[in-house]
Amino acid sequence: MGLGELDRLIKIHKPQKPTEDFDATVGPTKSVQLFPNTEPTIFSIPGFKTYGCGECHQSNDLLDLSIDRMRQTLKRLHATFPEMSPAPLKQFIIQSWSGELLQPWQFAHTTFDTVRISPATILIDSRVYDNATHLHESLHLTQPFLGAANELEAYGLNIRSDPRFLFLNFPYFSDTVTAFFLPEFPAMLDRFFARQIKEDLSVPREVQWFLMPFDDESLTKLSQVIKKMEPVLKEMGRLNRKFPVKAAYLGEQTRALSLLLDIAAAKLLPLPKMMESDNKEAFSILAQQFDKLDNTRLGYRIDRKREALMILTYKMQIKDPQKRLGIYFHFLKDRYVGADGEINLKVSDEEDLKKFVQEKRVQITRMIKSKNFTEIERQGAEQLLGLGPIGQGPVAIPE
Repeated sequence: MGLGELDRLIKIHKPQKPTEDFDATVGPTKSVQLFPNTEPTIFSIPGFKTYGCGECHQSNDLLDLSIDRMRQTLKRLHATFPEMSPAPLKQFIIQSWSGELLQPWQFAHTTFDTVRISPATILIDSRVYDNATHLHESLHLTQPFLGAANELEAYGLNIRSDPRFLFLNFPYFSDTVTAFFLPEFPAMLDRFFARQIKEDLSVPREVQWFLMPFDDESLTKLSQVIKKMEPVLKEMGRLNRKFPVKAAYLGEQTRALSLLLDIAAAKLLPLPKMMESDNKEAFSILAQQFDKLDNTRLGYRIDRKREALMILTYKMQIKDPQKRLGIYFHFLKDRYVGADGEINLKVSDEEDLKKFVQEKRVQITRMIKSKNFTEIERQGAEQLLGLGPIGQGPVAIPE
């Protein structure tokens, strides 16, 4: 599809402002059993008449397309992770308005057993991304807690299908890719994002970059790297599911989006040799940054990994970026990987971890009070909080 046609379609499918008397429970619905021996899934288009969707569309046609799209998506998810339990999709909402449950800047959002997606996103996803957003949100349904580690795992699923997603989401992957597989990756990134986009279009920047032709040789190299990364990607996903609360906490405390992947790489991949003289001071700098609690206690958004690497550059005069990354991965192995090879997600302050969990509980409780929150979402949220029938205490999450 050309940019002009995509721009035209997005412009007439932008999120609307909800009216005061809008009822998010009213709209066409279909309840469908996507697979044998599974619970039915409710597909709905709230506000179908209110927002004028019926002027161009038949609701049954839109619902049937979404049903087929999600059925194929869940098959893809199972083919990639056959050992994983089926994604508990109880509700799929095509949401034409923006609000606290689907912000204007969000492509889609998974809440509790529910995927919310905008019409514009469906257009982009089906016509450009090969339904990568549907796949991404479906994986979120299977994750036991919240946080950056969930995004890392879901983007890890996307890069397996197309290397261009690694460019678009490079903060999650670039250090591991550069340190262990492709030292020229930063130069590739520069070339990828140097291409001019059209600022006057409604088509998001990342979609324009995705659509533009790019160096085939670089894409082939990156595809080969992603295949080699498979054991690291799997280990990252395993850690996120074994330590969901600590993984979420460390993601917020350090603001290092790639942290879980980097730890998995430090465990599984051969590290570059390092001079002992570099270790002590550099490790001390990294530890000082990784122990700071400003992000969780004061609401800062400081990437502690970047901060530490910058200090290594200017204080220790380590100008070689590959050497800095080598030190960083040695630090991760020393901090998180035991002599037996087992990973312990070390938390420097257990009280701060408890406060983090309590804050997440408060956020979920606040979300439940939204008038647009459905009963299915409410039940899922209450179960996570430990209030529902499977609740097992303050946080119904094993660690």
